Amino acid sequence: MENKFLKEMSSRGYLNQCTDLNKLEEICNKESLQGYIGFDCTAKSLHVGSLLQIMILKLMQKHGHRPIILLGGGTTLIGDPSGKDTTRKILEKREINKNIKSIKKVFNKILDNANKKTKPIYVDNAKWLTKLNLIKFLREIGVNFTINKMLTFDSVKLRLEREQSLSYMEFNYMLLQAFDFYQLFKTHKCKLQIGGSDQWGNIINGVELIRRKLKKESFGITSPLITLASGAKMGKTEKGAIWLNKDLFSPYEYWQFWRNTDDRDVRRFLNYFTDIKTEEIENICGKEKNINKLKILLANNATRILHGKKASLKAELSAKATFEGGGVGSDLPEIKIKHSDIISGINLLDLLSSSNITSSKSEARRTIANKGLKINNIVISDDKKILQPKDFRDKSIKISIGKKKHFLIKVT
Repeated sequence: MENKFLKEMSSRGYLNQCTDLNKLEEICNKESLQGYIGFDCTAKSLHVGSLLQIMILKLMQKHGHRPIILLGGGTTLIGDPSGKDTTRKILEKREINKNIKSIKKVFNKILDNANKKTKPIYVDNAKWLTKLNLIKFLREIGVNFTINKMLTFDSVKLRLEREQSLSYMEFNYMLLQAFDFYQLFKTHKCKLQIGGSDQWGNIINGVELIRRKLKKESFGITSPLITLASGAKMGKTEKGAIWLNKDLFSPYEYWQFWRNTDDRDVRRFLNYFTDIKTEEIENICGKEKNINKLKILLANNATRILHGKKASLKAELSAKATFEGGGVGSDLPEIKIKHSDIISGINLLDLLSSSNITSSKSEARRTIANKGLKINNIVISDDKKILQPKDFRDKSIKISIGKKKHFLIKVT
């Protein structure tokens, strides 16, 4: 493989399948492509499970190609059944528009907006999907698809095999995604669609629709769906989603997430989620025997890409102060409480559960019983403890759950 873009996609582990790799390489060697990835806007932030796709968009820019970011204002009204056991929650258009506005912040941080030739193009498929005429759509687009073939795609097949309901609305999602590619090919000369491996069937549909309707050639690439060495899916932990927007998941928490990477995943994640050259990663991993130093390298670089160099450094220094020095890091996740709440004392269990430090009072009691709770580095054994104003030195206390969860409670 000679093309630099496709070669780096492969060496970083981004490339899973391609509809015609040899022909795509020929075209990439001749011209700068416009390629798109679609993101449904079901929440106000994407989570880290979408980060690999964003890194691919970043790689496109590096090699002179222009990314198109399709924010699915239209398809989110339906809900993608791929990889889902149940129907997604139906959102209203107003909520979807708020989500789109919030999600854009992440792309603006990670991608290059200065180079006019590779500056990302944002499109919302609600612009064309919400204006479709059903009869016309069925006659002109639906006629190109057979139920026989649609039933073979995993997004449908797996749901039916498990005897889980699949609505007619969801069943039509693949037609809408195919139409998106067709529309972008016509309006933006977009020849490439990229998605996770669970999107392979939907991507193939788009390639076929363009071939049948326009007699033109287009291409599809899938990236691998990431699972952790533990077998868990990438993107969520037992604590919840690893959000990319900092108002939902702070730079410190994000840094800690990467710092706590399983030893077996470190080398792979350095390739996936940093912009360190692949040759350099192999060299570093070959020489560095201290896995914790490699985890810090991963945390620093992944956090820098999303939140900037200053936030990454601040998170690292806070971690050192918290874990090595026994101090209070300045960048710890903050929970604010009112001064009026502590004048007469505040019950520790109430504070832990109401602040979502623990999921319930029962969990808080178990944590205390197992000596897993510390306040300002001192183990707490009394689950009936009442915190008084004097406990909040400098109007704050540090609460630690186990060795890795730390919070700064600030009085306002």
